[in-house]
Amino acid sequence: MTGYEDIRYEVEDTTAIVTIDRPHRYNAFRGRTVEELISAFRAAWADSRVRVVILTAVGEKAFCTGGDVKQRAETGDYGPTESGLFEIDYLHRLIRDVPKPVIAAVNGLAIGGGHVLHVLCDLTIASATARFGQAGPRVASFDGGFGTTYLARVVGEKRAREIWYLCRQYDAETAERWGLVNAVVPPEELLDEAKRWAAEIAEKSPTAIRFLKHSFNTDTEHQAGLANMATAALGLLVDSEEGREGAAAFAEKRRPDFGRFA
Repeated sequence: MTGYEDIRYEVEDTTAIVTIDRPHRYNAFRGRTVEELISAFRAAWADSRVRVVILTAVGEKAFCTGGDVKQRAETGDYGPTESGLFEIDYLHRLIRDVPKPVIAAVNGLAIGGGHVLHVLCDLTIASATARFGQAGPRVASFDGGFGTTYLARVVGEKRAREIWYLCRQYDAETAERWGLVNAVVPPEELLDEAKRWAAEIAEKSPTAIRFLKHSFNTDTEHQAGLANMATAALGLLVDSEEGREGAAAFAEKRRPDFGRFA
């Protein structure tokens, strides 16, 4: 892919920095965004200089608020892509499979699919102003793959169910207490702190780090199959009257009427 529109990609010393750049949509991703993120992670994988990848976003309001629901309400999908596919499952696998640690530097809201992205990263450093949570059931969406099953491994079953069923938002201090993030820092120190962690990792044996990442992933590899099944099911929900009501209500800033679908 040549020329990024929705993200920024740069390499500093041994660290690749991937930055979502859609602040006008709270850094929500459309199909093109996902495609560009895939391209950037593949570039980091192929670059022998890169030892660690940092995933972050522009601004202080949002890290990522998931799929662009306004786009979905406007067009019924997440917009055109070069491949013709919306490859969010492949992006999830790529974050796990790239043989280099990925650090999420969460600068604001990590909600919905954006919450899933940070959970999948190897480490998370959060701004003190960051907030975390799910929104899927609020807009007739869900993640039955890594976004639920792997989340439960991170915070435990009870917390994971709370996050999904209630769709509340949690501050960075709570997220750290639950083991959802590794460290909380002042907003102005976020990226520098992530770079410091990346530099410290880069001092270690790259072969050992690569095998460690694969080893950590082994126990949850079966969850990829659940993700594929869940994505197929989600497609049916999104295209249903219930799914359209969720997207429309979000775009119109009103409470959705899900009562008739119970």
